[in-house]
Amino acid sequence: MNGIETRSSDARRLRDFEAEFAASVGSGCKTAELDRFSRKLIRGGADIAFLKGIVLEHQEYHRIYFQVSLAKFSDAAGQFAFIEENFDLLQDWWHVDQLTQFLRRVELGFALRKADVYVLDPRPYVRRWGYVLFIPKLLKEAGAAEMLFPLFRDDDEYTVQMAEAWLISFLAIQNPEQTFAFLRDTRLRYSITGKAIQKICDSFRVTEEWKSRFRGLRASCRGFR
Repeated sequence: MNGIETRSSDARRLRDFEAEFAASVGSGCKTAELDRFSRKLIRGGADIAFLKGIVLEHQEYHRIYFQVSLAKFSDAAGQFAFIEENFDLLQDWWHVDQLTQFLRRVELGFALRKADVYVLDPRPYVRRWGYVLFIPKLLKEAGAAEMLFPLFRDDDEYTVQMAEAWLISFLAIQNPEQTFAFLRDTRLRYSITGKAIQKICDSFRVTEEWKSRFRGLRASCRGFR
């Protein structure tokens, strides 16, 4: 099939897709409706690769593109490879954070090897993905806290700082003593640790005793701006 035929075929597929989308989802584009539509496409074995070029202009198709595409892979390695091939389509926090919903079982060691690379990427939303991909399932793995603490590093981007703070706060739920020791000893800037302490103190899953202890770290953490 030559280029002209390919474009013509993709145009027909897009028209058919848009008609089916309008009939199934309508203009509301609620997450539950998008997911029902995605599951229908997955059951039917739909090929939606033709959406790749338009998902940034048509945000209503973005979740569907990743959800349906990632369902085609039988393991996490294939899913992560697909995500990496499509990193340039992940240009805001919601696009990145929703990906964890579509992943198959991921081994903690595999995720850490990937995250070690992601958190050094020049693109902020790739760096954010390097932190949020662990939330929440992988944090329950034995030894997760000790393995994750070396991952944290200073970052100038607010969205990445928030991802780090969010991950630290989740670690505090599972491992309060180890997370307390990490925050006590770390030299991370306060724009990360201060947000982490706030999220910990806002959590319903951290005891008041531990919240009080974490609050007590603010003064020492403020020394690292």
